[in-house]
Amino acid sequence: MTRIARISALAFGLVLSATPAAGAAPAPAPNAPPLAVHKIRGGIYEVTGGAIDNTGFYVGAREVLCIDAKMTPEATREMVAQIKKLTPNPITFVALTHSDMDHVGGLTGYPQSVRVIAHANARRDLDQAFTDPAQRAYLPTLAFTDELDLHADDATVRLLYFGPAHTNGDVVVYFPAEKVAFVGDLVFLGRDPLIHREKKGGASVGLVKVLRSMLQLDADTFLNGHAQAATRADVQALIAKIEDTQAKVKALVARHKTVAEVKVALKVEDQPVLPGSHRWPSLVEVVYAELTEKR
Repeated sequence: MTRIARISALAFGLVLSATPAAGAAPAPAPNAPPLAVHKIRGGIYEVTGGAIDNTGFYVGAREVLCIDAKMTPEATREMVAQIKKLTPNPITFVALTHSDMDHVGGLTGYPQSVRVIAHANARRDLDQAFTDPAQRAYLPTLAFTDELDLHADDATVRLLYFGPAHTNGDVVVYFPAEKVAFVGDLVFLGRDPLIHREKKGGASVGLVKVLRSMLQLDADTFLNGHAQAATRADVQALIAKIEDTQAKVKALVARHKTVAEVKVALKVEDQPVLPGSHRWPSLVEVVYAELTEKR
């Protein structure tokens, strides 16, 4: 069985009793690519397709640790079926990188016996978001505030919180021996980072800090939620991009430019909004708000 080897002095466990049942979940992502399993290194696998998010898992000698869920229960069940083709070992834990629905909406597709782990802030968000009894049965039963080390059979897995960034509950799931880290939505490639500032306490300044902390890890592969695996160079380039945007916005704010004028100056165009969705603020808008709004 998995043993929790060490929980920081700030960590705490939350144990709930509930019985899963069929319930509501996000609608399947349109035109989602087929689900595919990719071996990364050792017992670590990444799962792409089947929904809009990437997930992963680690196959140990006697058990399996999963990272995040697919967006829908159907896609998660498909992932579980693929895991069963690789190993008869049971899935014992699911570690969540954050609380966004595209990463947690399919939690009910996991076996009822799994224990879900998350940062305390992500757990709080899910407690508010999960209203259906089936979803609430999968609320994290173990939450932590600083760091948590697990021994999953033959592997040491470190769950690390470096501070608010994409949200205020982002967790890096780090495998030291394999030099691999699952980083959720802390890394976006080929597009601006997404920061949930208003509702989930994310921050561009915090994101730079967290990305720099990630680079202090002895890792060379950063598996993220929506793109191919990132390298250290990719993370360094992302830091440079954010800091460049911060500097440009700061210079324009010093000239008393409005957010609309800053967006024009930096050639930021609002992206079209899909039906039933809403527009996420651009990085420029987030930085502008951080520099100008009173707290």
